[in-house]
Amino acid sequence: MDDKPFQDYYQDDYSHCYGCGRLNEHGHQIKSYWDGDEGVCRIMPKSYYSGGMKDILYGGLIASLMDCHGAGTAAAAKARELGIEMKPGGMPRFVTASLKVDFRSPTPVGKELELRANIVSIDGRKVVVNVTLATDGTVHAQGELLMIQLKDE
Repeated sequence: MDDKPFQDYYQDDYSHCYGCGRLNEHGHQIKSYWDGDEGVCRIMPKSYYSGGMKDILYGGLIASLMDCHGAGTAAAAKARELGIEMKPGGMPRFVTASLKVDFRSPTPVGKELELRANIVSIDGRKVVVNVTLATDGTVHAQGELLMIQLKDE
């Protein structure tokens, strides 16, 4: 793969997601890349994504970012496994079957978030992904996702 984010390889009809869709002008449009065998994503959330306190990030946003970053990393890992040459529209498509998030400490607003995803297993259309979310090297949340590859239409 080259230096393009995983999400840039999604088909146009799969690029409208609020979290990662490059065609959703109101969404986050997150970008995920390989860093060795880890998927990495960095994003600076807007201050209005605060939770109950104005200086703490909303937990739902954390889960959403993990969901989209996990899906992108699962798709890129499956493409690697299959030896698919990446080109626009050529990325396998995944949906979330399960998402479990453990919040370890409050995530501060106004700090760049770094999400790191590791593939636990690939079994046919099922990919299990672990994701951490950190600021300045401190992990604030960790998640485990079960991603399912959509069947070819």
